[in-house]
Amino acid sequence: MAGNNKQAIDSRRWPGVLLYASATKRFGGRPDQCYYIRYSLPDGKKRLEKVGWKSESYTPQIAAQIRSDRILKLRHGEEVKTARELALAKQMRDRTLDEVSKTYFEACGESLKGLTTDKNRYEIHLGPFLGKRSTGSISPLDIDRIKMNMRDKSPATVANALELLRRLLNFGRDKNLCPPLPFIIKMPKKDNTVTEFLEKEEAERLLKILDAWPSQDISRMLKLAILTGLRRGEIFKLRDPDLDFLHRIITLPNPKGVRTVSIPMSEPVRELLEIQQKWRNKKFPGSLYLFPGKNGARRTDSSAVDRIKREANLPNKFRIFHGLRHHFAVMLANSGEFTLDMIGELLTHKSHAMTQRYAQFLPGTVQRAANRAADLLLNNVALSRDEKLAPIIEA
Repeated sequence: MAGNNKQAIDSRRWPGVLLYASATKRFGGRPDQCYYIRYSLPDGKKRLEKVGWKSESYTPQIAAQIRSDRILKLRHGEEVKTARELALAKQMRDRTLDEVSKTYFEACGESLKGLTTDKNRYEIHLGPFLGKRSTGSISPLDIDRIKMNMRDKSPATVANALELLRRLLNFGRDKNLCPPLPFIIKMPKKDNTVTEFLEKEEAERLLKILDAWPSQDISRMLKLAILTGLRRGEIFKLRDPDLDFLHRIITLPNPKGVRTVSIPMSEPVRELLEIQQKWRNKKFPGSLYLFPGKNGARRTDSSAVDRIKREANLPNKFRIFHGLRHHFAVMLANSGEFTLDMIGELLTHKSHAMTQRYAQFLPGTVQRAANRAADLLLNNVALSRDEKLAPIIEA
């Protein structure tokens, strides 16, 4: 029996079961056999459904049992889907990670903070290994492989990549794009207390490069970061309405994690901002952004800062905007003239815990506190001793 002609096997033993023998597919030295079932729908139409191959361990008995189950469901008014329809439905609810991520990024759009960073994380750490896989096939072993592939990265970087994966899978589950993950992704412990700052010689080299850099708007952008500790995104978003030169205040609409806040504008910062405004008005008239990008639109990145970093021979691990923010705080702490609360206010931190990392850079303040504590303790002990001796001396 060859070709695609489906023929009944035994209408008495297995009614409605058909098969055809493949002209090319072999099994056990003979043409492989594919089993089909045929049955009637409530509207009288006939349905022909593929069951499977003999090489896949299907038999006429199994095909007959599947047919009986279909007929029983139809008799009770239940919806009956073919194996192909079930597989297609499962596929629609078990998309590849690439499909889920594409839908996620499109749905979030500009509302997602760190969109560019998340896309880069996906393209580097997740997509190459899991992108073509159906999300339902992801296993704990795959998580271990990602960790192994990222073994030269910091625990924080690994945790951020895995957190993105978890976020994508939760999004897919909520949108019925994939099944729930049947296990918990174990995150590596990350240390977020790493504080980047520049040594005196490094800071001097950077300022020298900034003074001589051809594009002074970029230099002013980095100098603003040095003088204020503003985040990269906050600098990119600065607009004319955010600058109050009369009262010397810079307003930051919805900075990271907190409501709209304001920070003081020092005299050097005021001069820098006014110069930048004049440059912007000449270069990009009509743009509201103080440090505009292409065609006066809001800046999203700056490749020049990486060239400045290399020219100044700064450490490879020094993230220039993030590092300058830390450098700002470290310098204040080292001066001994600012409390941690004051530093936190200038950095617009939402909690004291975020500022606590800079306590290690308060050597003078901490030392004075330790000395004062010792004085109080010793004086208290001496006082107690004198009180005990007083009756004896008086006697």
